[in-house]
Amino acid sequence: MATSSATARLDHWLPRLVLAPSFVLSFLFIYGLIAWNGYLSVSASRLLPNYEFVGLAQYSLLWESERWLVALKNLGIFSTLFIGFAMAVGLLLAVLLDQKIRAEGVLRTIYLYPMALSFIVTGTSWKWIMNPGLGIEHLMHQWGYESFSFDWLVDPDMAIYTVVIAGVWQSAGFVMALFLAGLRGIDESIIKAAQIDGASLPRIYLRIIIPSLRPVFFSTLMVLAHIAIKSFDLVMALTAGGPGYATDVPATFMYTMAFNRGQIGLGAASATIMLATIAAIVVPYLYSELRASSRK
Repeated sequence: MATSSATARLDHWLPRLVLAPSFVLSFLFIYGLIAWNGYLSVSASRLLPNYEFVGLAQYSLLWESERWLVALKNLGIFSTLFIGFAMAVGLLLAVLLDQKIRAEGVLRTIYLYPMALSFIVTGTSWKWIMNPGLGIEHLMHQWGYESFSFDWLVDPDMAIYTVVIAGVWQSAGFVMALFLAGLRGIDESIIKAAQIDGASLPRIYLRIIIPSLRPVFFSTLMVLAHIAIKSFDLVMALTAGGPGYATDVPATFMYTMAFNRGQIGLGAASATIMLATIAAIVVPYLYSELRASSRK
């Protein structure tokens, strides 16, 4: 009896003992560093951490910074166009593949391939493609179209849209996969019943199938919004925030202030605002998912 009791206690505590170190380290290096960053944002830190408490002075400087306001504007432009076009293109590709066409597996692989690349590779590739001296403009000039101009990459007013193009190119295939999974989960008997009633295929998709994909739309929106807010590698590889700081986003602003300009407190304040923005998006989604699962 004593042996079986000891074995039962061991079976009960052994998994906890095995997982405890990784749990403690994760808690320390994730939430501990988040708390440290939060304190740095209310300190007098500049080139090195300085733990003198200054209240909201760093946040006040942040909102007075023209560069930060440009970064927020760029994030709004990028997020709106990136999410909108990625969802539109992804849904269109999913609907086309849902028609049981030939070579579907090959096409699905081709569309998904960009998602296998890192944003660094994507940004570098599109930097070459859109470089006026190397890419599309140079190619068109070689073909004899001397008046053709595509210099968005070096135009401060248009450079942010090059980031949108590269982002949509990489993420549309991922969105397609999400929507295609949703489409394949719809009962075909509903479609057949609508066809018997005389509804055309476009009408079936617009009135029946696409509205039934609301959970997929919501999940995709959450994922793309998260990607947009954290967009650092793509911007750094494609434009490095330039020309000047015309394509800065909050992530690149934070990196520049904290590591290049010796403004650790200002960078920490911008990072805290980014964290709060992501939490405002993710927490309601997780709450709704947990409530939905608890009702089942």
